[in-house]
Amino acid sequence: MTKKVSRRLQELQKKVEDRTYQPLEALQLLKETATAKFPESAEAHIRLGIDPKYTDQQLRTTVALPKGTGQTIRVAVIARGEKVTEASNSGADIVGSEELIDQIQKGMMDFDVLIATPDVMPQVAKLGRLLGPRGLMPSPKGGTVTFDVTQAISEFKAGKLEFRADRTGIVHVLFGKATFSEDDLLANLKALQETIDRNRPSGAKGRYWRSIYVSSTMGPSIQVDINALRDMKTTDAA
Repeated sequence: MTKKVSRRLQELQKKVEDRTYQPLEALQLLKETATAKFPESAEAHIRLGIDPKYTDQQLRTTVALPKGTGQTIRVAVIARGEKVTEASNSGADIVGSEELIDQIQKGMMDFDVLIATPDVMPQVAKLGRLLGPRGLMPSPKGGTVTFDVTQAISEFKAGKLEFRADRTGIVHVLFGKATFSEDDLLANLKALQETIDRNRPSGAKGRYWRSIYVSSTMGPSIQVDINALRDMKTTDAA
C-alpha cells in the first residue's frame, strides 16, 4: 500500500530542486518548508559507507550541539547512596535506585536520557530489551555511564545528544528547531559532521560519506553538498 502524500507536502516538494544544495542554502530552504502547525525540529539523515553488522564498522557517539537542541531534555539517573542526592541537586528530572529500575520495567518511560553510575549497571543490564530498541540504554561510549553525574546532567540538558548509525548505516539525528536561525542550524550541523568524521569506525573502507539530507519534521528532504560542509571551517559556521 503506497503512502499518500499530502497536498501540503506535494506543494513543498516542488520548491526543492533535484540537486545538491550548499549548506546555508539548504538550511534556508528547510526553514521555508517548515509549515506544519507545530514547532518542527530540524533533522539530518546521513548515509555512511559502513556495515554495522561488523563491530569495527559501528558508530555510536555523542555530539555537543553548540546552539542546543531547542528542546527540554528530561534526564533520569539510576544511582546509589550520595550519588542519588547529587543527581537530584544537579537538576535530574527523575532519580532512583532499584525502585526506578522496577518502574522502568513496568513501562515508565518519562525521560529522554538515562544516566547510570557504573556500580548499578549489573542491575540496569536487565532493562536492555526495553531500552535498547529505543536508544536509551546507558553506555560508556554515549557518556551515560559515569560517576560524574553532575557534568553528565549538565551536558545533556545543554544540548548534548547521543546518536548511532542504524543497521543500514544511516544516522538519523535532530540538530535543532526549524525556528532557529540558519546560522545556528549551520553551527549545529557542522558540529555533527565533525563528530561523525572524528569517530569514523576503524573498519570503514572507501568512501565514508555517501549522502546527507536535511528536512524539517514534516517537510521535504533537501540534499546537502557534503564536500562543501566538510570544507567549511568551524568559525565559518559559528
